[in-house]
Amino acid sequence: MNINVVVEPIGYEDEEEDTLGDQDRAKERAGIRARQRRLKMLGIQAISLVVVLGIWQAVGVHSNPALFTPPSAVAAAAIEMIGSGELWKYLEPSLVVLIVGLAISVVSGIAVGLVLARYWIADVALGPYVTFLYSTPAVALVPLIVLWAGYQFQAKTIILVLFAFFPMAINTYQGVKNVSSELLEVGKAFRCSEAALWRHIVLPAALPFIVAGLRLAVGRGLIGMVLADLYTAISGIGYLIVRSAATYRVDRMFVPIVTLGILGIVFTGIVAQLEKRLVPWAGAVDRD
Repeated sequence: MNINVVVEPIGYEDEEEDTLGDQDRAKERAGIRARQRRLKMLGIQAISLVVVLGIWQAVGVHSNPALFTPPSAVAAAAIEMIGSGELWKYLEPSLVVLIVGLAISVVSGIAVGLVLARYWIADVALGPYVTFLYSTPAVALVPLIVLWAGYQFQAKTIILVLFAFFPMAINTYQGVKNVSSELLEVGKAFRCSEAALWRHIVLPAALPFIVAGLRLAVGRGLIGMVLADLYTAISGIGYLIVRSAATYRVDRMFVPIVTLGILGIVFTGIVAQLEKRLVPWAGAVDRD
């Protein structure tokens, strides 16, 4: 009588399934913690906003309307200005200047920062000029720019670039300078070309610095945008602030100011999302 014995592997498939199950559960727990953290942050922000608006309202209703105003009056003025199209009339040209100026600043700032950091001859030759222009108060150069470029779009863009260019250039420079020399030596040991070194080592290592420079450039770009409106033309959101202040309409003056703050939050949020996609390893600190 023949007896056939079948031997089956015991435990391997179960262990693999347990491992996969543990990974799925870990991902699920991480997702739950992330959602709870987002809800907690939203709750804190909502409470903070209510407290700030409450204090503002309490102080505003007991203040001279020509000097200060409550948020309820600002909201009423905002509805009026948005409905009549007045706010957009002054905001649109400023936004065009902001977008164009930031685009020029980002591209030129990254290019200059990369060149100065990677080639010492360019750093020695041009670095002092970058330091000189960055150290010079930008406001002092505005009258000269107006004299050369006039009062319209071109002058406004130059002024904004003057504010937003240097954070991009300096942060990019520092990012490239902080690239590990060991990584570069490994790349050269594997006979990487210059283009491969840039693509696989230099740029990825410098990206967190570049994104940080972009955050700074957005804030300084908003400052440059308003300053350009004040100095160069009777248009733009900066002029709207001055005109409202001149007529003692503080409620209408706060509308463009709040709008600028919202623009800053929106642009900073866009940069934050860009940072998550480009450098997900940066800032990945779990906050409890």
